[in-house]
Amino acid sequence: MYGHGAAPPARDSGTVITLRVVLAAVGFLSCGLLACAPLFRIAFLRGRSIDWVLSWASLPVSIACFAVVGSLPESDPRTDVAMSLVLLLGLFSSVYFVVMDIRVHQQRRFAGHPPPQGPTVHSGYGYPQPTPPPYTSTLLPQPPAPPVSAPGVVPPPPPQRPAPARIDQVRAELDELSDYLRKHDGNPEGGR
Repeated sequence: MYGHGAAPPARDSGTVITLRVVLAAVGFLSCGLLACAPLFRIAFLRGRSIDWVLSWASLPVSIACFAVVGSLPESDPRTDVAMSLVLLLGLFSSVYFVVMDIRVHQQRRFAGHPPPQGPTVHSGYGYPQPTPPPYTSTLLPQPPAPPVSAPGVVPPPPPQRPAPARIDQVRAELDELSDYLRKHDGNPEGGR
């Protein structure tokens, strides 16, 4: 949806709060009919089997309660029980959603998890590479201290990083292409 290797925009706190309010309201304000919506959201976020069981079980419970309310006369006490159950189901799903959603976001923030679809590093050629996880400590990173050497001993120079193999490969391919084009133009020496 966002193109090859592009990450979706990150959600700010206003978006997260709006989603919480809307999903919590859907569960209760629909009189429990859509109580499964916030429960499914939690099941997707946490991925635990108990959340999936709760979300799938809420569907037949709410449908059965509404069937009882719709099929029996108003004066029957079973309709009151069924309506109370479906309203409690909506209330439970909304409260459970808010509590678990806040807990999931706090755990991710404190555990230092990257966003679900984090940014990628575009290497210019080929497929994008995922970025490494961000630095998670609250302390600022400090450069390593230079090694202390004995007086009169010269420390060895720091090792230089070799150029990435992909860049060398592209360079070699471009050199071959240049040689080919020079020969193709009829000038085998490469000069003008």
